[in-house]
Amino acid sequence: MQTGFSPDQLKDPDVREAERILRVCVHCGFCTATCPTYVLLGDELDGPRGRISLIKNMLEADKPATEKVVKHIDRCLSCLSCMTTCPSGVNYMRLVDHARVHIEETFARPRADRWLRGLLAWLLPKPALFRLALLGAAFARPLRGVLRGRLRALLDMAPRSVPPPSALDRPGVFAAQGERRRRVALLAGCAQRVLDPDINDATIRLLTRLGCEVVVAPDAGCCGALTHHMGRAADAQASAIANVAAWSAEIAGAGLDAIVINASGCGAMVKDYGHVLRDDPTWADRAAQVAALARDVSEVIGELDLVPTGEVAPLTVAYHSACSLQHGQKIHDAPRDLLAAAGFDVRDVAEGHLCCGSAGTYNLLQPDLAARLLERKAANIRRTGADVVAAGNIGCMTQIGGALDIPVVHTVELLDWATGGPKPAKMG
Repeated sequence: MQTGFSPDQLKDPDVREAERILRVCVHCGFCTATCPTYVLLGDELDGPRGRISLIKNMLEADKPATEKVVKHIDRCLSCLSCMTTCPSGVNYMRLVDHARVHIEETFARPRADRWLRGLLAWLLPKPALFRLALLGAAFARPLRGVLRGRLRALLDMAPRSVPPPSALDRPGVFAAQGERRRRVALLAGCAQRVLDPDINDATIRLLTRLGCEVVVAPDAGCCGALTHHMGRAADAQASAIANVAAWSAEIAGAGLDAIVINASGCGAMVKDYGHVLRDDPTWADRAAQVAALARDVSEVIGELDLVPTGEVAPLTVAYHSACSLQHGQKIHDAPRDLLAAAGFDVRDVAEGHLCCGSAGTYNLLQPDLAARLLERKAANIRRTGADVVAAGNIGCMTQIGGALDIPVVHTVELLDWATGGPKPAKMG
């Protein structure tokens, strides 16, 4: 694709990167076939090819984003299915991230939109406050019938009961069982700790059983993905710096063999820390080191000796591959293979490349489109005839769980159960 940036514009390293990405695109349109919003809406501007043109024109003009551009970029899930499909290797992720920063800096959103986005960016990364907000949602539930749009979506996403904090939800070192084979840090996360503390508990049990010493660093917190995808670059960088500082201290101390992440959306973000902090002379090298150590939990478990007890009853498991895992991190087979090795009958879900509609805060900011994607995903899962759904991302689990009558659990919960841990509580 030809571009028309001026020499002065190209002095900006972010613009230079955008130009390089744009020049790779040949406008072939293969990406449209796998884009969830294009599949739903059939609008060229709601597919990657159309969005790329909008971004190109916006950046070349070097003017504030227009309402039209914002509408179609906001509808993008950042599922990155287009990057998996693209034969030319267009890095759409970097391009749309840059566009979102430009939108955040130049576009005056309506007051209600600004308020909601600001609330989500402030609240969700803070587990204690998020827990209080979910508990308070119970008082608003009687008003559901008069609420519409985003307010109803916010209420519907709040669980009817909030699990108590886990006894393991604290910084510290969890010793390996038997001989220590690895020393790993675990990202405890933010929203996941509140919505489903069993995931971290199962992860710690499983990793320690497999010979890993697990460290939860005291100053590690939100990965920054939520604010990053809102275009709030400074907030995302601050989260990244806090985590890099926390894990760098562990690396410099007793050392780390890996940084384990059991929420794939967070994993995709941490693996990109080297890019997020590339221009920060203080943190760039350490961020690159942290990014190189970041691993999805399924990658780490796959390198250890998983020995099932054989005491788990045969179950059919529908495996939902989160977009941030299959498209963002390019991890396809590891979770399926582990579940099969543990003795489960694993079924793939039709249209598995299409997003469930969660996508971070997408189901709160674009509830109508998210609901249509969820309906499609739930129907495909039901067709598998599975007893349980396994997934590797808390956002997907929360989204899908609200539409199904069968339990939705994290992959590590099933693997923990199959190797001597307790049966996942959600399975009764």
